[in-house]
Parts: sequence; C-alpha cells; structure tokens
Amino acid sequence: MARGKLRIYLGAAPGVGKTYAMLSEAHRRVERGTDVVVAFVEHHGRPRTEVMLHGLEQIQRRELEYRGTVFTEMDVDAVLERVPAVALVDELAHTNVPGSRHGKRWQDIEELLEAGIDVISTVNIQHLESLGDVVESITGVRQRETVPDEIVRRADQIELVDMSPQAIRRRMAHGNIYQPDKVDAALSNYFRPGNLTALRELALLWVADRVDEYLQEYRAEHSIRSTWQARERIAVGLTGGPEGRTLIRRAARMAAKGSGSEVLAVYIARSDGLTSASPKELAVQRTLVEDLGGTFHHVIGDDIPSALLDFARGVNATQIVLGSSRRKAWQYIFGPGVGATVARESGPDLDVHIVTHDEVAKGRGLPVARGARLGRTRIIAGWLVGVVGPVLLSLLLTGIGNGPGLANDVLLFLFLTVVAALLGGQLPALASAAAGSLLLNFYFTPPTHTLTVSDPKNIVAIVIFFAVAVSVASVVDLAARRTHQAARLRAESEILSFLAGSVLRGETTLDALLERVRETFGMETVALLERAGDVEPWTCAGRAGSDHGTPLLRPEDADVDMPVGDHMALALTGRVLPAEDRRVLAAFAAQAAVVLDRQRLVGEAERARALAEGNRIRTALLAAVSHDLRTPLAGIKASVTSLRSDDVAWSPEDEAELLAGIEAGADRLDHLVGNLLDMSRLQTGTVTPLIRETDLDEVVPMALGGVPEDSVTLDIPEELPIVAVDPGLLERAVANLVENAVKYSPDGAMVLVSASALGDRVELRIADRGPGVPDSAKDRIFEPFQRYGDAPRGAGVGLGLAVARGFAEAIGGTLAAEDTPGGGMTMVLTLRAVPGGPQVLPDLPAQATT
Repeated sequence: MARGKLRIYLGAAPGVGKTYAMLSEAHRRVERGTDVVVAFVEHHGRPRTEVMLHGLEQIQRRELEYRGTVFTEMDVDAVLERVPAVALVDELAHTNVPGSRHGKRWQDIEELLEAGIDVISTVNIQHLESLGDVVESITGVRQRETVPDEIVRRADQIELVDMSPQAIRRRMAHGNIYQPDKVDAALSNYFRPGNLTALRELALLWVADRVDEYLQEYRAEHSIRSTWQARERIAVGLTGGPEGRTLIRRAARMAAKGSGSEVLAVYIARSDGLTSASPKELAVQRTLVEDLGGTFHHVIGDDIPSALLDFARGVNATQIVLGSSRRKAWQYIFGPGVGATVARESGPDLDVHIVTHDEVAKGRGLPVARGARLGRTRIIAGWLVGVVGPVLLSLLLTGIGNGPGLANDVLLFLFLTVVAALLGGQLPALASAAAGSLLLNFYFTPPTHTLTVSDPKNIVAIVIFFAVAVSVASVVDLAARRTHQAARLRAESEILSFLAGSVLRGETTLDALLERVRETFGMETVALLERAGDVEPWTCAGRAGSDHGTPLLRPEDADVDMPVGDHMALALTGRVLPAEDRRVLAAFAAQAAVVLDRQRLVGEAERARALAEGNRIRTALLAAVSHDLRTPLAGIKASVTSLRSDDVAWSPEDEAELLAGIEAGADRLDHLVGNLLDMSRLQTGTVTPLIRETDLDEVVPMALGGVPEDSVTLDIPEELPIVAVDPGLLERAVANLVENAVKYSPDGAMVLVSASALGDRVELRIADRGPGVPDSAKDRIFEPFQRYGDAPRGAGVGLGLAVARGFAEAIGGTLAAEDTPGGGMTMVLTLRAVPGGPQVLPDLPAQATT
C-alpha cells in the first residue's frame, strides 16, 4: 500500500487562521468528490472556525480519563476503520493524554500515513524543536509541546499561513482568537508587536529554506550545474553535560540556513574505562540530534582537542560548535580549556563557534567514574611542592638572619606537606615529609649542618612533624579513594539501570548493545561469539567496531573475554580491562545473551506466523479444490458422458447445450486456476511489473471481456492524465474487480466503471448495487479465500479481490472498498499519474505555498 501524503499549514503565530485554511481546503476537496473526514479539529470556541466544520463528516473522538478528568483525543482506530481518502488532524505538536496509543499526535499521523490515508494538519512555527530556545528568548515562554523538524520537513506540501502583526492584534481585539477576558493579557504579553514580528520572520526564513531545497531538487533533476554551493557540515562537541541540548539546537538552526547542511554531534571519551558522562544525558542528546536530522558519534581519545579536530577533518566538517567552558575562573590555571585550544589549532579551514549557555562557569558537576583519581597535572604539581618546595623553603629560611624559630620552621614545612598531599596524594606527601624532616635536622636543629640532634625536644618535634605529615597524606589519599569508589559505583549504577531499562523495553538491538559496550569501555572491537558444542567452531552472532587486521574468531584471540554460559562469550579487543571493570562487563554480557535470545524468538515467531498463514492457505486451497474445482469438473464429465452415450439420440439443440455447458465449465476452471496461479506468484514475490506510460481508456475496455456487454457502464474521460502502470497487471486487476461487481449486482443493475483525476493521482471506481459489505468486513474481503457471507452466487475460491489488491500494490497503486451512495460497494483503485502530464489541479487558497 502506498504511503499517504502529508500537507501541513504552518502558522507564523497562534490565530493567523491555520485551522480555517485547512477546513477551507477540506470543503474544496469535498466539492470535487474527495472522501474527507475530520479526525480531530479544535475550534477553541472561535465561531468562524466552528461554522467551517458544518458539512464535514466528523469521526467521534475517543474519551480518556486521566486524574479524575475526562479528555478527548483522536480515535486512530476509528479513522483506520473508516479509511477515508483525506483526514484532517489539527495541532501536529499536540501531546496526547496518557493512555493513548502514542505519546504525540504526530506519531498518530504517521500511522495514518502508513495506512495510505492522506493527512492535512497544522502547526505553529514556535512548536518546531530546533527553534525552542529562540522562541523562548523572544517571547519568554518555553514551548512544552514540540515536534521534530524532520517530521515537518518530510511533508509533501507545506503552506505558510501568514498575517501582519497589526492584523493579528486587530483579530485579537475583536475577540476572534481568545475570549474577551483574556484579550488584554495576551496583547500585553505574548502578542506584542515585537514578538509577532520576530515569529513571522522565523516562519518566513524557515519556509524560505524549504523553497531553497525544492530549488536544489529542481536543479538536480534538470542537470543545471552553472553554480556550485559548498555543503556545510557542522560538528558539535559534547561533554555529556546539560548544555549539550542547547548546542545541538543551535547547530541545527545553523544547518537550516543552508540546504543540504549536516549536523554531526560527537562525544569524545577517554580510553581509561567507564565513560565520564551521564549515560542518561548522552542518551537524551543522542535522541535529540537524531530527531533534528543529525547523527551522533562516539569517539575515544585522551587528548580531547586533538581528537575533536581529527574527527572534524575526517568528516570534512566546515564548522565546529562548542559550548563556553563550565569551569570556574580559578580552574583556568590548569590550562586554557578545550574551546580555546580548538579555536587556536583549527586553522583556516574550520570555523569555531563558542556558544554561551546557562551552565557557564558553574563547574562541571558531572557524575564521573574515574575522575576522582588525581590527574597527571596535579600529581606533577604535588611532587614539585613535596620535593622542590622544602629545598626552596630551606634556602629562604637560611637566608633570613636568626629566622622565625624551630617551631615556626616546622609549621612551614608541615604546610608544604599538606599542600603536596592535597595536590598529588600520598606519595608526594610522604616524600615531602621525609625531605622536610631531613632539612629541618640538617639546617635548623642544633648542631646545624649535621644529622645529629643534641636536644631531645627537637627530636620529638621532628618525629611529630613526620607523623602528622604521614597522617595527613593517608587521610587525603583515603578520601580520594572513597570518592573514586562512590563516583564509580554511581556511574556503574546509572549505566546498568539505563541498560536494563532499555533492554526490558525492547529498545536495544544486539548491534546497538555491543556498540554501547565498545563506547563504555573504550575498546576497538566487541563481538558476541557462540558455538553449538564444546568441540564446535566459534561463530560470530554480532559485532561492533573494526578488526584492524586479524578477524576476531575465538575468545582466546581477544584482549578480554567474558564467558556467558557454556557456549557463548563476549570478546573485546583494544586493551586489557582492570578487574573492577569486569563486574559491569559481566552484566553487559548477560544482557547481550538476553537480547540475542529475544531476537531469535522474534524471528521464530515470524516464521511460525508465516507457517501458520501457509497452513491456512493450504487448508483453504484444499477446500477450494475439493468443492469449487470439482463442481465444474463434474459438470464437464456429465456433459461428455451424455454426448458419448449411444442410448440417447440427442437433437442438435441438446448437443449445443451440452457443448455450451462443457465450454462454461472449462472457462470457470481456467479462471479459478488462473487466480490460484496469480495468488501463488504474489505469495512467493515473483511478480515483476513492467511499468510504462499507459492510457486507461486503452486498458479498461480490454478488461471487460469476461462479463456480459450490457452489464457495465463505462465512463473514462479522454483528458485523463497518463498513468505509470504495468498494463497486463492492471488489466487483470480491473477484470477481477469488474467480474466481482457483476457477480454480486442484482439482475438488471448496471456496474459503473468511472475514472477521475485528483492532483498527481488517478482514481478508477467500480461501483455496484449489490448488498454491500459492512465497514468491519471491508478489510477481510481482500484476504485470500474469503467470500463474504459465502453467498450462493459465489462461483469462485475467494481469490479475485486478493489478487486484484496484490497486483494494484505491485504497480504502485492502492485498492480500497467504499460504500456506494444509495446502496452497494465501490472499489477504488488509485494509480500514479505520470509527472509532467496533463493534470487536473485543485484550486488553492491565496497563501504562500512551498
């Protein structure tokens, strides 16, 4: 079944008339004979909009109770059962009430489109996901209901509904938008002239970008290459912090300025174990960038600026978007930061954008796994303070005449030891304590310049100094270890909880899970290996990463292997993991086995369903052979036996009647066998259509050869557009439809075969005056071996309509059943018109259309 078409009325601001324009278009289509229903339209108490609903069929809404209040939402099942040609669905960005089939209305619309139903919807510019930050800065209101830009961009047609700010405010003042008691507040807040002007500019720019895309498509189709525009690729550097969402949206808006631009979000993790960012936040940012049409990348690298620049140049990026540093002012003593380094080393081929956000200078504040360990810079500083510091302090104190005294000298050396412990941990502090005690003994304890101590009090002072220094170093190191353990456990719990939740919800495939393992532990390759028995060879059930040479065929070839049961193992290459990481790795391995089993069970369930369907078809085929095929054979045999009989002298009239019976039985057998063969071809996927340009008035008359001449009325206008079909398959489909209609029509009632054009489609309608089919059975009549009601006039195995729909879908069309006005059933065969041919275009409103 062909996917339906989506048309969106995009409003520059609330109240510009999107819903009114949508309803006007619906009335125009109804006047042209299109089957249009109102699936969900909210008139918000606006009388002019409410009047436009009159004369349109409305689908009853579904009632849902939530927190003691009854809400109404679109009834998706009712719309799918009704199967209209066009459905009106207002407010594309609406969030459905909990308990609905989908969380967002645009997801409901996607289901309708997949069912072949055309949808007309509305949305305001402020509801686009990428413009959330901009709209909030203009209006001061954060839009909670948003729709991914990609959903709107995929629409087949976008129509801008625009109005000047002065006209909107006049409509507001006249009470055409809000109730009178809300007008003053709205005019002084959201509907200020500046706000409306800015929103209007946003809408015009967004639609202009769409026009540019259409122009590029036109140029490509017509091979116009007189000018060349470079393609912008924007790399967004993420840290896993909350500012990442702002950076992604900003980059998406930058990409929207030029057609064909790409957004590539990249997170660079260090190769020392578990990721240092929040898995939940990274998952949210991954989803956001994919919703905005970009891609997410995970890169391993210890030098963040170099890795980011290498990635940007590797993907031919033209711009890099980074956030302002979250470090506090004093933290700049450890270096200039990633943003400044990237900007300095980017060169002339890369533009670097530093974007401000709400987390600037608030500190990193990220849950870390190994970040509590002292970095290389701090360890070096600790050793310098612990070893060089006492020497410099000794030189300083010896250069001062009598000096501050031994007690003060001890305190000063103890201060250096504490600083060394805070910076570098236990070992630099112990070195500082040892060096300080020796220097105190040599330079400041009588007799000086010797290692002997004459006064026992001085010995006690030096011993106490050393003991205090060692104690401080031990406490600092213990605190660092405890902090590291707590942070690591926190990171592990976040990773495992997120992993378990996604696996239980069925959101993670095996390849995605193995990629998550590779990203988490910073490995090159991750593979899930299995074998049937102890002596059987290993096979790869799933893989992530690259081999870089020797393929990973056995757990023994990997740097790390984690057994999962007796005949399965998770193998990783890249580096050797510490023992503390294997606990998390074991959880990943167990989840990988669960995901693999689930995928196989799903595959087995699909195969079981296919076998069940095959058994059902075989059973129905046996029933058809035992009855429908035997009946004409029995008639043929009886007629032949009678003709060969020597006991009866048949008159010429009797012989002619018997021969006519034989011919009718043979024709019936030929028709039944032909349908069985056609159904077999459709079931096995061996139907290969030869699409070419065809006139309906050439094919349809040829399909009427199997029915009496006075049973069909043909109405095929000559000005119809040419359709792109396989003439042979189309003829067989139409023949089956017409024969079915004639078979169920009352005696003397004519079957009407008519055609009409609608935009880029051509509809062929076969209408009968038979008993009709209720809505609940309209889909079942297209299933194989189905004869609704098992009517006694049914001279077939119930394959005609199934074959017709199969051939219609094979040539890119659709086939649906509708009620015939006045009684009966109409089969609607929709075909694609050839682009560029004569078409009957609908009247469009005087509004900007893209």
